[in-house]
Amino acid sequence: MDRTEPRLEHTVADGVATVVISNPAKRNAMTAAMWQALPVLLEKLAADPSVGALVLTGAGDTFCAGADISSLRDPGSDPQSLAVAAEEALAAFALPTLAVVRGYCVGGGSQLAAACDLRFAAEGALFGVTPAKLGIVYPASSTRRLAALTGPATAKHLLFSGELIDTDRALRTGLVDEVLAAGALDERVGAYARTLVSRSRLTQAAAKEFTAGREDRDAYWAGQARGSGDTAEGVAAFLERRTPRFTWAPTGG
Repeated sequence: MDRTEPRLEHTVADGVATVVISNPAKRNAMTAAMWQALPVLLEKLAADPSVGALVLTGAGDTFCAGADISSLRDPGSDPQSLAVAAEEALAAFALPTLAVVRGYCVGGGSQLAAACDLRFAAEGALFGVTPAKLGIVYPASSTRRLAALTGPATAKHLLFSGELIDTDRALRTGLVDEVLAAGALDERVGAYARTLVSRSRLTQAAAKEFTAGREDRDAYWAGQARGSGDTAEGVAAFLERRTPRFTWAPTGG
């Protein structure tokens, strides 16, 4: 394999799937083929019973500098639709997702990071949403997701200006959840991901739906809780002072 070719790499270890955006020649910009590949890869990982959480990151010292701008000149492509489809597939992933950001997280990179459940960043990372520099209308779903994270004022600042913001402002406005020294990021992410894998997937899946605003699944999740055995196992493990062995897994229902 040519290691310089734009691609998505992935590994699965200890219950954690790690997806790496790799396009070193263009600061990990997403090509049309990479946008198309992401939903397919996510579907594969969601079907893997050994996966309990997903980490999305970039190769080297950059998360993702956005979409490959050269693709915007191809009249036969629709990169924005591809980006939205990938973003929505990531947001709909049934298990917890964590974006791990170093360096630039711009444009399409910010779309992907915002679609994750949580975002951890290294000090010095820079965030930007830059369609105003190109005369592009940012997708409605992506705009709503950004505003839900940061509030309307910060979303407008990012979209109106295209300016980059640092990790201090990103943390203050809710765009990221934790900022760590570069040397401490991997250790923290590894420990946190292992914690996610050890918890009840039932609790996590229901929480993802409820926090996304879905209001028609209360009875469904109550039924899942009654039939799963996770609650009984969690209580028993607590009383017996042992690690619980949760067994519920998402089925796409």
